[in-house]
Parts: sequence; C-alpha cells; structure tokens
Amino acid sequence: MALFDKYAALIGQFASLEATGYNPFNVSFDTVLSPTEAMIGARRILLFGTNNYLGLTYDRAVIEAAAEATQRLGAGTTGSRVANGSYGTHRQLERHLADFYGRKHGMVFSTGYQANLGILSALAGKDDHLILDADSHASIYDGSRLGHAQVTRFRHNDPADLDNRLRRLADTPGDKIIVVEGIYSMLGDTAPLREFVEVKRKWGAYLVIDEAHSLGVLGRTGRGLAEAAGVEADVDFVVGTFSKSLGGIGGFCVSDMDGFDILRVASRPYMFTASLPPSVVAAVTEALNQLRHRPALRQQLLDNARRFHAGLADLGFNIGPEASPVVSAIMPDPATAFTFWSKLLEAGLYTNVSLPPATPKGLALLRSSVSAAHSRSQIDHAVQVFAETGRAMGLIGDQAAAPPEMRVAAQ
Repeated sequence: MALFDKYAALIGQFASLEATGYNPFNVSFDTVLSPTEAMIGARRILLFGTNNYLGLTYDRAVIEAAAEATQRLGAGTTGSRVANGSYGTHRQLERHLADFYGRKHGMVFSTGYQANLGILSALAGKDDHLILDADSHASIYDGSRLGHAQVTRFRHNDPADLDNRLRRLADTPGDKIIVVEGIYSMLGDTAPLREFVEVKRKWGAYLVIDEAHSLGVLGRTGRGLAEAAGVEADVDFVVGTFSKSLGGIGGFCVSDMDGFDILRVASRPYMFTASLPPSVVAAVTEALNQLRHRPALRQQLLDNARRFHAGLADLGFNIGPEASPVVSAIMPDPATAFTFWSKLLEAGLYTNVSLPPATPKGLALLRSSVSAAHSRSQIDHAVQVFAETGRAMGLIGDQAAAPPEMRVAAQ
C-alpha cells in the first residue's frame, strides 16, 4: 500500500475537479484590486468569498501602519515570544484588545486557528470536560483533541440538549467548559447565548465564545454576540481572529480570570510558534482603531448583508436562517455545488464551496461573504448572477425577485 492510498477518494475528487477546468482549491488571483475586486488573467472578478467584513485590507491608515512598522522593526521576529521575547507592540496590541473588550487580560496568537488550539488545549486537561456545539469550527475540535480532554457534543444551538449533557456530567470530576461561537461560519446563524448562559450558571460551568465571525459585526461597539446579547459578564473567555473584520492574520483571547497569564506557558501553540511580525501587529492595531471609531462601517456591513440575504431568499434559494455577513445557499449535492461555483466564476463572481466534513449535517454549500466595502450595485449584480445561474441549472424558478427597495415600498 502506497503512503497516500488512504486519500484515494480525495484524490479522485480533485481529479474530477481539475477535469472541469475549475478547482475551487486552486484559484489564484493575479492581482487583487480592492477589498471587492480582483483579476484572474484579463478578467475582472467580483469578490464574494473573502471574509473581508469591514473592507480594511486596503484602508490607507492600516497600510501605512504596517509599512512604518516594517521599516522601523524589520520583517519578522524569527521566533516565539517565549524564546525571542515580546516586542513592545505585541503587548500594546494585547492591552488594546483587553481595553476594547473591557477585560483585564489579553493574549495574542499567530493565527485564529492557533487561538482555539492554544486556549482550549490549555484550559481543559485529560480529566476535564469540553462541551462543544456540534457545529463547532475545526479549530475548536482540534484544540479539544490536543488537550486530551473528555469531549461531549450537544445539538447545534440547543440549550435543552446542553442542559441534558451537563446534567449527565454533574457528578463527574473535572472542570466543565462550554464552547460556542458567535456567528457560525457555514450558515451564518448566531448562538442563543442568553439561554446558554442560563445553563452555564445552573451547572457551574465555564463558557468560551469564539467571536471570529461576529467581532466587528454584532454589538453596540462591535465586540460580538456576547455584547449584543447583554451577557458579557457571564462569558469567561472570548476567542477571536484578526483575519475577518480586522483584515489581517492572527488570533486572540481576552478574559477577566485571575491567573490568566499562566496560559502563556501552559499553551504549547503559543510557546512554540513564531510570533506575529511587526507589520501585522501594527496593521491589526490600526484596524482595531478603525473598528472602534468608525461605527458606520458596521452599519454598512449589516445593510449589505441584509440586502444580499434577502435577494437570494426572494429568488427561492434555500439559505441560512439569519442575515449576517455569511450567506450560504444550500445545494442539492457536492457535484451541483461545484458546477454552480464554476459557473459563478465564469460569470465573474467569486464565492466559496463548502463541503462535508466542514459543513453541518453533511450539507453542500455555496458560501458567500459580504463586506462593508461592497457597493449596492455590486450586491445587486451578485444577486443577478446567482439568479441567472440558478435558473440555467434549474435550481430556482423563472420569476425574478423584486429589488429590496421595491419590496419595502410594497409592504
């Protein structure tokens, strides 16, 4: 048996994709023009699959901060913060994050994936229990494995099932740590956080929320779902990423819990990974500043998300239950999803294909992400491309949806 024979099914799937001339895993943009447009060869492509929620990747102040930091502090740190020491800007960013969330402590990781990997593996040891929403991100599941904790899953967004799982564990030794997300990355739905908090209080558990897709999106100041739900005091740890609303790379955790800094030596992903380069730290620090002082960006994002979500719903697509920056159209099967994706790309619209096991309930999804930088005309054009493609493939009817402003006027 050859080493890679175990991936025979995956290799076959990739080969079939390559035969079509399009492979969503190998798309290469020759030039990125803005947060919403790129070039593939001579073709201009509209970007609806980049998670660039606030459009800050091309913000002038963010770019200038990154350039200045590179000139002043160099291209990289060449090692972990434990081995090579922290730069002052690392600590500064951690203080800014803690202040933004109104917390005592902040900790920065080199990726958002690492933040979950590092925090969950350090919080829960082999005698503890992680209670995970069944639709949790891969980084949450991988973090639970790294720490050798006992893992229990509960039905997605089901407080009653969470309550039942904790009841069964009530007499079992070890800490119980609940892990949920603010906005789930596949269908764009939010957690019933107030109900989860009630269950957490009832059983004396701890609560971790991953606000990766809700930072900069939800809440009065953009802190995420916990702020929007009014339960921040009951959330013990907030984990997030810099690669969505903040337009960079990296991850973080904030908390009020005493003794938090022990995680810097207990978390192996933190200890043994090179730290973020000065340019990224500076860019993220400035992006956080933009998030805090430009609430209009968040409002524009939500307006765009509602417009796009409503447009696809009116066409008859089966989509996620809530209007959020993540808007997924459920496809009948993976083959249809790949075909649909390729036809969208041919028409100049870039989206994402999401397939099991990354998706809930084995769904095949055409996943789009909306940005504050999208213009109304770009939103409407994307809806129109979905309409034309859906009709051509027989997935929706021939009747076009009315533009959002017409629906409002008719109500």
